[in-house]
Amino acid sequence: MDMSSDRTRQVVVTLAEVFCILGTLVGVGVIGTRVEESSGGSLAADATLLAPAGPAFSIWSVIYAGLAAYTVWQWLPGPGRSELARRTGWMVAGSMVLNALWLLVTQQGWIWLSVLVILTLLLLLARLALELAAIGDHAADRVGTWLVRGTVGLYLGWVAVATFANIAAALGSTGTNVTTGVAVVGALVALVLVASVAVALMRAEPTRWGVAAAAVWGLAWLAVGRFTDEPRSAAVGTGALVAAAAIAVAAVAFSMSRRAEASVDVRSPTRSA
Repeated sequence: MDMSSDRTRQVVVTLAEVFCILGTLVGVGVIGTRVEESSGGSLAADATLLAPAGPAFSIWSVIYAGLAAYTVWQWLPGPGRSELARRTGWMVAGSMVLNALWLLVTQQGWIWLSVLVILTLLLLLARLALELAAIGDHAADRVGTWLVRGTVGLYLGWVAVATFANIAAALGSTGTNVTTGVAVVGALVALVLVASVAVALMRAEPTRWGVAAAAVWGLAWLAVGRFTDEPRSAAVGTGALVAAAAIAVAAVAFSMSRRAEASVDVRSPTRSA
C-alpha cells in the first residue's frame, strides 16, 4: 500500500475524530440538548427498565480518550503500527462517525432511526473485533496493540448493552407502559439476550476483557437504577446482576480454556517428519 493511501486514511480518521468530538459536545449539552433530555426524555436514566443509572455513562470518557489516543497513535511511524493502523483505521473512523451520527439523530427525536444507527455501530465494532483477532499480536508495537484492543473492547461491550437500552427507549417512546408485568418479562428476556451477545462477542480473544468489563459495568449500573430509581423493579435489578455475573464467569472460563490450549501446544511441539 502506497504512502498516499496511508495519508488518506490518517486524515479520514482525524476528521472522523473531530466529527465525533462535535457530536459529543452536542450530546453533553454544550452546543445542543443533553442526550437524556432529547427525544422527549426517552433516553433518560429513569425512562425504561433497561436504562442504566446516570454514572454508567462515565465510561464514555474512557472510550473517547482511547479514540483520541488512537487518532494520535496512527500518525506515528513504525512498521508494526502501520499494518495495525491500516487494518483497523477505516473501521475505527466509521465507528466514530456513527457515534456522532447517533447523537445528532437523537437530537432530532428520531428515536427509531437511532436504533438503526446503533445496530450498525454494533455490527461494525464486532467486525473490528474479529479483525483484531485475525491480526494477532504485534510485537513491534505492544503499546499500540493494547491501546487498540482495550479501546475497541470497551467500546463494543458498552454498545452491546446500550443497543438493548436504545431499543427499550424506542418502545417506551410509543407510550408503552414500562412497569407492567409484560414489560418486566420483556426486560428479563432482553437481559438474557444482552448476556448472550456479550458472551458471543467475547469469543474474539483480543477484546474479551474490554467487552466483559464494559458489559458488566453497564449491567451493574442498570441494576442500581432498578433498585434505587424509577421505574423500580427488583426482578429486573436482580436479573441484571445475574447477567453481569454470567458474563464475568464466561470471560474467566474463556481465558482458562485458552491458557489450557496454549499449555498443550507448548508441551506438544510439532515434530518434523
